[in-house]
Amino acid sequence: MKVVLFAGGRGTRISEESSLRPKPMIEIGGKPILWHIMKLYAAFGHTEFIICLGYKGWVIKEYFINYFMHNADVTVNLGDNSLQVHQNNAEPFKISLIDTGLDTMTAGRLKRVLPYVGNETFMLTYGDGVSDVDMNAVLAHHKKHQKICTMTAIQATSRFGVIEMQEDGLINSFEEKPADSGTWINGGFFIIEPSIATYLKDDADDIMWERQPMDDLAKDKQISAYKHNGFWKCMDTLRDKEELESMWEQGAPWKKW
Repeated sequence: MKVVLFAGGRGTRISEESSLRPKPMIEIGGKPILWHIMKLYAAFGHTEFIICLGYKGWVIKEYFINYFMHNADVTVNLGDNSLQVHQNNAEPFKISLIDTGLDTMTAGRLKRVLPYVGNETFMLTYGDGVSDVDMNAVLAHHKKHQKICTMTAIQATSRFGVIEMQEDGLINSFEEKPADSGTWINGGFFIIEPSIATYLKDDADDIMWERQPMDDLAKDKQISAYKHNGFWKCMDTLRDKEELESMWEQGAPWKKW
């Protein structure tokens, strides 16, 4: 199954890094977070990707164009300009790198790559979030409920710790980033039918996927949520990046390969 990846945004909330490269190319453990996401899908057998490019898209193009050489042992003969590859450690990925516009919104990016998807069910996610979500389980949910779109839902957590205190102000306990009980948010991993094209308007370039298309799907009862209770983290800020780096060094809960 093909996987569409949104990778065209500017990443303004992590400008310390994104001023030099697209947000999906910010590295965790020496590899772009985009690579980590692709490895997650590959662990479930999905190795064909369509990447929606925008801001500094040439950086992503150059990375994958040179990926084979960067992950192989080679002998270069400058005398006759020949190259011998001894060992290749590159993944068997097939990647379509599509320029979807510098300032195009996510609905427009999706609409622009639909011709590359073809008339088949596909997967969709963002280029800045990792998870240990079981994509086989998400796919089974999608087939069971037979909606146009299945979205993973995760429980929201507070950015800040909270305190439990008595009426007079006496503090009983502290809890760091607790889950907001009963509150679910978009976890960003989708499975979508080709009929989604009817929900992407002619002016989709100016529309967020998370607004009109998803709102209309909900009104038509054509979007279903797969509740994911495991690990999920989005890299919005430099602090998020540092936390992901620390997790990677300790074993990375999203690593399924």
